[in-house]
Amino acid sequence: MKTWIGMILALGLSFPAWAAVNINTASQSELESVRGLGPAKAKAIISYRDAHGGFKSVDELDNVKGFGKASINKLKGELTVGSEPAKKK
Repeated sequence: MKTWIGMILALGLSFPAWAAVNINTASQSELESVRGLGPAKAKAIISYRDAHGGFKSVDELDNVKGFGKASINKLKGELTVGSEPAKKK
């Protein structure tokens, strides 16, 4: 019984690691937490987002330096887009 409780707790605590990262709102460290995104690519995503506004789809990463179709396809399951973050006044 203790084993089942431990497994359920472990599964519940690891759930946030399965959540897709929103490339329109994620911080540098949140982006870097995605397997395959290091500091340079995370920074490139943020720079592109700041210059062009929010992404409409994950496929738009093709416009960001350092990303190609193959790398985008590998990341699709771990990234998402949502509404654009509110502009700072």
